[in-house]
Amino acid sequence: MEIISKIINTNYNLSHIKKQIVLINTSISIKSYLKSLELRHFNEFNRVPNYVITKEGQILKTLEDNQYTKLLNSKMINQQSIIISLENLGWLEKEPLKNYHINWIGDIYKEKVFEKKWREKFFWDPYTKKQIDCLVFLCKKLCKSYNINLESIGHNTKINGAESFNGIISRSNFDETKTDLSPAFDFEMFEKKLKNE
Repeated sequence: MEIISKIINTNYNLSHIKKQIVLINTSISIKSYLKSLELRHFNEFNRVPNYVITKEGQILKTLEDNQYTKLLNSKMINQQSIIISLENLGWLEKEPLKNYHINWIGDIYKEKVFEKKWREKFFWDPYTKKQIDCLVFLCKKLCKSYNINLESIGHNTKINGAESFNGIISRSNFDETKTDLSPAFDFEMFEKKLKNE
């Protein structure tokens, strides 16, 4: 698998202590997401992940591994983490009398949704198998390079002491108000693939 460089700005803070991989969603389409990273604040947007994985399975490097921004709410977590954002709209709402759903900014979604009540939402944009395969590849590579434990929390609910966990974690493990990664993410498949090979 190939990692494509999409680094726009290299003037971000440096940290050489990495002990977590944090998984988040883009919450908008990949095209809009990449444009927002490029154009906001004159190429100095302070909420940039290290990597983005598209639904088609492209791995885009948007920040060096040893850099960090203010993407998460804690400076300590930002410093110790490599952040991977998965292209995913997150929660969706059914449009009344229509045959489609919309995301939080009104983008139309006409594909099949994942249905499960969680954190007061019912409909979710599915992740793709290609994304999970690329995520496994990237996590294995990063864990080996930075001596991060090749372990995942394995679910998306809040846990106490999440900031101390050495391994792979999602934003929803830190905060019960966050919805990424959503119930549509197949944690069981992800963990099996992490342990194989």
